[in-house]
Amino acid sequence: MIQRVQLAKIKSVGISLGLLALIWLVFGKALRNEFVNYDDQYYVYENALVSSGITINGLVGAFRHACAGNWHPLTVISHMVDCELYGLKPMGHHLTSIVLHSAGAVLLFLTLSGMTRGIWRSAFVAAVFALHPLHVESVAWVAERKDVLSGLFFILTLAAYAHYTSKPTLRRYVLVTFLYGLGLMSKPILVTVPFILLLLDYWPLCRCAQPGLVGSTTGNTWLEKQRIQTRVLLEKLPLLALSAIACVATLIAQKSAISSFQFLPFSFRVSNALVSYVTYIWQMLYPTRLAVFYPHPEGALPTWELLLSLAILLTITVRATRERKTHPYLLVGWLWYVIMLLPVIGLVQVGIQARADRYTYLSQIGLYLCLAWGLADLAKNWRLGSRIAAVVGIIVVLLLSRLASAQVEYWQDSETLWRHTLAVTSNNAEAHKELAATLVNQNRLGEGVAQYNEAIAIHPQDVNTRDDLGVALVRLARVRDAVAEWQKSLVYQPDDGNAQGNLAWIFAAAPDETLRDGPTAVDLAQKAVRFHRGQNPIAFRTLAAACAEVGRFSDAIDAANRGTDLARAQNNFALANEIQRNIAMYQANLPIRDNALRDLPRPR
Repeated sequence: MIQRVQLAKIKSVGISLGLLALIWLVFGKALRNEFVNYDDQYYVYENALVSSGITINGLVGAFRHACAGNWHPLTVISHMVDCELYGLKPMGHHLTSIVLHSAGAVLLFLTLSGMTRGIWRSAFVAAVFALHPLHVESVAWVAERKDVLSGLFFILTLAAYAHYTSKPTLRRYVLVTFLYGLGLMSKPILVTVPFILLLLDYWPLCRCAQPGLVGSTTGNTWLEKQRIQTRVLLEKLPLLALSAIACVATLIAQKSAISSFQFLPFSFRVSNALVSYVTYIWQMLYPTRLAVFYPHPEGALPTWELLLSLAILLTITVRATRERKTHPYLLVGWLWYVIMLLPVIGLVQVGIQARADRYTYLSQIGLYLCLAWGLADLAKNWRLGSRIAAVVGIIVVLLLSRLASAQVEYWQDSETLWRHTLAVTSNNAEAHKELAATLVNQNRLGEGVAQYNEAIAIHPQDVNTRDDLGVALVRLARVRDAVAEWQKSLVYQPDDGNAQGNLAWIFAAAPDETLRDGPTAVDLAQKAVRFHRGQNPIAFRTLAAACAEVGRFSDAIDAANRGTDLARAQNNFALANEIQRNIAMYQANLPIRDNALRDLPRPR
């Protein structure tokens, strides 16, 4: 018996080391990758609160304010720690993400093997989780730190829960709750975890099948005296309360990003959700042509595709339900997948994507469970079945490693990422726009303008492509063309604060007097300030310039002072100093003249 336990420990150590070796072989090359221009700027290199490293102001701000439309303070703090340690060198930030992913994969293996006693099946699940190309996005993209961090806390929560169920005590339960809370503060996608724990109660923990009372040896508390079927439900209530709090915080933080009711009818969202469930399964089995952004079909899905997806989902659900007594892992794994995807499947549409590879990071663990245990059970009926299963498992893991390694290379920089996205998707206005921003920021203005025009040809009413195109046109000295684009933006979206602010700056500060229009500049600048709810220092800088153009220099000074205070509060001291220089002009009764029109915001 002792020798068997020692052998199991040796196997676990060997498998863990093998997992780590494969992970670093595949993802180690990400250490050479740069930041990309898709959210990395909002989380790290243009976020003054984060890039300053660990500060009291930053720690407080991480809990008080949303970042990139999300409330996940632990994720923000992890970025602060990286900036404290590595500054803005991408290698250190990638290193942290790979370490977190590695820890999560090893812990997943140890947790599953501890719960199921299926060491090789658990190893296969952990290897697929660690090396699947769909998960490259979560690991190689710095802005998706929230995936690997929340993933680690999710698996720690599962491990703590398994420990709790072996001998339920208050101390062990508090640990489960604490780890779950940390996970929610890393990424609120974990709101479905209480339901995943209920699934684990069914299998592999098999708690619901236990008769009578289960609890401590004394059985003194009211909860300990309840039947297990009641107890497994009651003990989830505090966790559900945490989930509810996280949901409210998320809805508040993502208010500006939630587009479901404004843009997409519910029928469109349901159709896309059904197809996405099946598409994710197909991508799991055939992980090629993966992209950072998939355009939303916006109701253009063929009827046959919707009906086929619905039929597939119903068939799998019925089959898993029928097999629940003999093969309970099928129902558990399938429901794990379905439930964990619910918050991000698009029923409440956040953003404009149809789906995202990162959403499979934790949800597809359920499908890996189905595959690992299902294939192992099938192999029992084959001659040399265990050896065949082992060979198949090794081939699958090696193939996934090769595909994931290639996928990591697409994340080496922004241009590579977006050119690959355009190569594997069609009608992708977002990819054209982001590639355009990349090219413009490299001063490849002509190429950038061409990409902006490609995006506008796909989505003429997207005012963000138009706004950034205008900035690029100004840099090409095509100021009147830029003005025309911003005016078109206001036709499509009259309250577009970015177009209002850009036009106001041109009308107030352009060196060409035929372009200046002081009264219109004041009107537009005031609208831009209101659009940004009085929290944008650039809007106040523009309002100050507009007031100066019409000779209202005292109002210009007041607006500039407000802009200075906001810029300093946001740790944007360069902007604060610039506005202070403008104030010196206003005190001398002189308007601003931006001879190169260099003070327009860069393309986002």
